[in-house]
Amino acid sequence: MLQVNKPSSEINRSYAEVEGPPSLTLSSYMEIARRQFPTIATITSACLILGLLYLFTAAPQFTSTASMVIDTRKVQLFQQQSVLGDIAVDSATVETQVEILKSENISLAVIRDLHLIDDPEFTGSGGGLVGAMIGSITNLFSSTQAPSEFELTRKALSRFEADRAIKRVGLTYVMEISFTSRDPEKAARIANAIADAYIVDQLEAKYQATRRASIWLQDRIKELRTQASAAQKAVVDFKTANNIVDTGGRLMNEQQLAEVNSQLIMAHAATAEAKARLDRMNDIQKQDIPDANIADALKNDTIVKLRGQYVDMASKESIWSSKYGSDHLAAVNLRKQMAEIKRNIQDELRRIQESYKSDYDIAVTREEAIKSSLNNVVSESQLTNQAQVQLRELESNAQSYQAMYDNFLQRYMESVQQQSFPITEARVISAASTPLKKSYPKTFIVLVAALFGGLMTGLGAAAARELTDKVFRTTAQVEEILGANCIAFLPSLSGNSTPALPIINSFANRKGNPDPNLLRYVVENPLSRFAEAVRSLKVAIDLNSIVRENRVLAITSTLPNEGKSTLSTNLAQLMAHSGARVLLVDADLRNPSLSRALVPDAQTGLVDVVAQKTRLEDALTIDAETKLSILPAGTTSKLLHTNEILASKAMHDLIVLLRTKFDYVVLDMPPMAPVVDVRVTSSFVDSYVFVVEWGRTKIDVVKHNLRGSPEIQDKLLGVVLNKADTKMLARYESYHGRYYYQKYYARYGYVE
Repeated sequence: MLQVNKPSSEINRSYAEVEGPPSLTLSSYMEIARRQFPTIATITSACLILGLLYLFTAAPQFTSTASMVIDTRKVQLFQQQSVLGDIAVDSATVETQVEILKSENISLAVIRDLHLIDDPEFTGSGGGLVGAMIGSITNLFSSTQAPSEFELTRKALSRFEADRAIKRVGLTYVMEISFTSRDPEKAARIANAIADAYIVDQLEAKYQATRRASIWLQDRIKELRTQASAAQKAVVDFKTANNIVDTGGRLMNEQQLAEVNSQLIMAHAATAEAKARLDRMNDIQKQDIPDANIADALKNDTIVKLRGQYVDMASKESIWSSKYGSDHLAAVNLRKQMAEIKRNIQDELRRIQESYKSDYDIAVTREEAIKSSLNNVVSESQLTNQAQVQLRELESNAQSYQAMYDNFLQRYMESVQQQSFPITEARVISAASTPLKKSYPKTFIVLVAALFGGLMTGLGAAAARELTDKVFRTTAQVEEILGANCIAFLPSLSGNSTPALPIINSFANRKGNPDPNLLRYVVENPLSRFAEAVRSLKVAIDLNSIVRENRVLAITSTLPNEGKSTLSTNLAQLMAHSGARVLLVDADLRNPSLSRALVPDAQTGLVDVVAQKTRLEDALTIDAETKLSILPAGTTSKLLHTNEILASKAMHDLIVLLRTKFDYVVLDMPPMAPVVDVRVTSSFVDSYVFVVEWGRTKIDVVKHNLRGSPEIQDKLLGVVLNKADTKMLARYESYHGRYYYQKYYARYGYVE
C-alpha cells in the first residue's frame, strides 16, 4: 500500500501521458462488458421481452408460392411466325418478365378481380396489437370523411405490393410468385391469381400488338397493291409502245430469231444433202449400166426393171454368141435390145439428175431466203434490245412491289390467325396451395433477432456509458490519470447502522452537515469493510512516516459533500481508539460542518486559539470512549479572510505546539474547488489525503484542481475513493467486491 509521493513534475508528466486516447485491447473490451453487464443484460432482456410480446400479439402470416416458367420451346400447334418477329428468351428477358409481374398493371388486375378493396386486410390498419395501435393513432389525425374508391385502391395496392414477392430461381427460366396473408387460403388464391393475371396480360398484349399490326398491314397492303398495279401497267405500256410482245415467257423477236436460225440450219442441211445427191448422180451417169447397189440406192423401179432386162438379155446374148456366133441374127437382135435398154436407163438417170438439180436449186434459194429473213430479224432484235434495258428495270420494280405485296399479305393472314389462336411462352408449372404452417413471424428468427439486437443495443449503450463516464471508478484510473496512489475504497454506508453520538443535537441534521450516524462508524462497527478501509489508510500513513514525518494530516476533497469530514472523524476515532494521542481539528472555517455535528454547543475553537483569545485546553472537547481530542472551528460567521488566518504565524505556532502534545493531528480542510484555504496550509501540513466521491466527482475537475496546486501534489499521500457501491465495484475491480471480503470476513462476523 505504500507509495512514495511523486514530485509535481512527474505527476504533470503522468497527466500528459494519459491525455491521449487509451489503447483498447480484447481484455479491455471484456472489462467494459463486465462493468456494464447489468446495462447489457437489462437491454437484452428488454429486447427479448419485446420480441416475445411481438410474437404473442402479432397476427400470424401465411405465405403461398406458385411457380411459373418461360418455355423456350415453341408451341407447335397453331404456331405461326410472329408478325413482330421472334425475341430470344435470355436472362434479360426473364428479368424483364419479373418486373412485369411486379407492375401495377398486374397488381391492379388482381385487386379488381378478387375485390380486394372490400377486404379489411388490404384497406384496414393490419392485424395484431401493433396494427390496432397504428390504426387508432391514424384515426386521431385522419378526417372523418369516407375514403374514395381511388384512395382505397391505392391503399390496397400499397399493402398488396408489400405482401407480394416475385423472384427468379437462380439462373433458370422459373419465376416464383409468393404472397403473404393472414388467411392461408387467401394467400394461395392471390398467388394463383397473379400468375393468371400475368398470362392474361401477356395474351392481351400480344393480341393488341397483333391487332395494331393487322391494322397497319391493311393500310400497307392497300398502298403496295396500288404500287404493284402501277408498276405492272408501266411494263405493259412500255411493251406496247416498243412493240415488244411476250409469248410463252419469251419476247416475240427472240422467238422469231430462234426459229429463223433453226430454219437456216435446216435449210443449210437440206442444201448440202441436195448437192450431195446431185454430185452422186453425176458420178453414176458416167457408168453405162449402174450396178445393183446403185440401182437399189436410187430406189427407182424403172431403172431396176430396165437393169434387170438388160442383165437378162446380156446373159442370153452371151449364150447365143457362144453357141451360134456373135453375128447370129438372134445375138444381133439381143444386142440391139440391150442398147435400147441402155438408152432408156440413161434417159431415166438424166431425168433423176434434173430432178436432183432442181431440188438443189430450190434448197439454195430457200437458204438464201432464210438468211435474208435472219438478217432482218437480227436487225429488229438489236433495236428491241436497247429497249429491253429499261423494260427489265420496269419489270424488276414490278416484281419487287409484287413480292412485297405478297409478303405483307401473308403476314396479314398470319396476324389474323394469331388473333384467333393467341399463344404465350409462360405457363404455370406449380400452382400455389394452401400453406399448413405460418411463415411470419418466425419464432426462432424473431428471438434470435431480438437477442442479437438487444446485445448490439446493450453493447452500444455500454460503450456510450463508458465514453460518457468521466468519473473515477477504479484504482487504475487514479494511478494513470492522477499519478497518485489510491489508498483505499470506502464503501457507501446507509447511515442507519449506529446511533448518533450523545453530543450530537438537532443541528447535525441540517443540509450540508455530516451524517451523525456515520461519525463513529469505525468504533461501533470495527469489523466492517468501512472500518477495514480506514485501517488501510492509517497503515499507509504509518508506512509513509518511514520516509518523512506524517503527524499533521490534512483531509480535503475537490467538492463539498464528498465525505471528507466523515473520513476525518472516523480516521481520528480509529487512531485514538488504538491508544494514540489524536487531535481532530475542524479547519473548514468557511463551513464548519464538523463542528456543528460533533460540538454544536462549543463557544470557542480554532479561531479563538489562533487569535489568543482562549487557551488550547479550554477549547478542546474530549470524547469519553476513545479519548479523541476535538478542536472545533469556533466563531467563524463574521470571518471574511479565512485563508489569512490559516496562513498566519499564529497558526504555524499552534501547529508546532500541537506536534509536541499529540501523536497525530487530523485537519478537516475545506474543499479545494470553491475556496483556496487548503493551498495556504502546505507549509505546516505533512501529508494530504484527497477524498474523491466514487462514480460521481468528474475527472477533469479533480485534474484541474490538482494541477493548479503543485504544493498539494508534492505532499499528496494518496487518494481515497469514498462512497463506493460495492455491488458495482465488483464489476470494475473484482478484488474490491463483496466476494473476496465475504470469503473471509463474513464467517468471522464482519459486516458491511
